[in-house]
Amino acid sequence: MTKITLADVVALRKKTKAGVMDCRKALEQSGGDMAKAQAWIREKGIQKAAKRVDREVAQGMIEAYSHADGKIVAVVELRCETDFVARNADFRNLAHEIALQVTSMNPKTVEELLEQSWIRDESRKIGDLVKETVGKFGENIVVAKIARFELGKK
Repeated sequence: MTKITLADVVALRKKTKAGVMDCRKALEQSGGDMAKAQAWIREKGIQKAAKRVDREVAQGMIEAYSHADGKIVAVVELRCETDFVARNADFRNLAHEIALQVTSMNPKTVEELLEQSWIRDESRKIGDLVKETVGKFGENIVVAKIARFELGKK
């Protein structure tokens, strides 16, 4: 059996922002393989997300991103269950990443957005990012609305 060190747990936690116990368990399950441990944590987050899908999302934030010297703007309404999560830097970063995605890929609907490959990592979908964040916080998170405006386009 592979010995899991504190440094391994800290490194995985830094990459995934998952809890310490989840990082230790992921490393144990993967035999110390960092990539497999990350995949295990991602999968666990997706499973947690499925359990929370019906919970009310009354908090959140609206993120706006302006690109190309103000010629393209995206607005995203990202909702969560509590104000505590809405103020968290990781939640705010998720909103920003989704706004970047909307600016770049111009999805017409939230459903289309969630099925798109993430511009920073083609192997992952935007929906997966949301589910991973749900797993991290233990709260339901929903992309409620998106909008994109481009100068000169109707």
